[in-house]
Amino acid sequence: MTPLVLLPGMMCDARLFAPQIAALSGRSPIVTAPISRHDTMTALAAEVLSYAPPRFALAGLSMGGIVAMEILRQAPGRIAGLALMDTNPLAELDEVKARRGPQIEAVRNGGLRRVMAGDMMPNYLADGPDHAAILDLCMAMATDLGPEVFIRQSRALRGRADQTATLRAYSGPALVLCGREDIPCPVSRHELMHRLMPQSRLEIIEQAGHLPTLEQPQDTTAALLRWLETI
Repeated sequence: MTPLVLLPGMMCDARLFAPQIAALSGRSPIVTAPISRHDTMTALAAEVLSYAPPRFALAGLSMGGIVAMEILRQAPGRIAGLALMDTNPLAELDEVKARRGPQIEAVRNGGLRRVMAGDMMPNYLADGPDHAAILDLCMAMATDLGPEVFIRQSRALRGRADQTATLRAYSGPALVLCGREDIPCPVSRHELMHRLMPQSRLEIIEQAGHLPTLEQPQDTTAALLRWLETI
């Protein structure tokens, strides 16, 4: 079976994909790659490629999807299939870039929990019964990764390139997926990616926001499985 490499979002780790790993681990070898040790997308992607299998299916959520697009740009022949979830192919908007500096400074001065709780996590989730537990998990992942990872990832996101040409050039099996109520990466961004990759399948997960892997794990896993079956 084709190995599957999973790339988590900003200040997240393998726990972001825990339901999918549990459901799919009997089907394919799974690697969850950290994207935390560099402050550019180019270097983050190169590191994943340095230890990834020779050819693999690649799925990334949010920042993980942005790194996935850079991996595709660097090594398109190694990608057997691409899944982009709750992510954005465009360079960062100036208004978002302007917020990065103050956030980095606040985190450098001990405010990681405050920035996560005040600036980041309020935009993550749709209303649902597991809302509090998922937010607790998000905070746990963030504090376990720590402030230096936040700073490096913020810099990488701020300096990222537009990847629309990368997606337009890709003709392999593709899934574009997002939560219906995603605020940071709205449905319109995913419709754009679907247009850039007309061979892709567009899946909108109802009653989910930015983290459908945790908010609606069964529906998200089913969509990933349909994609994997095309590879």
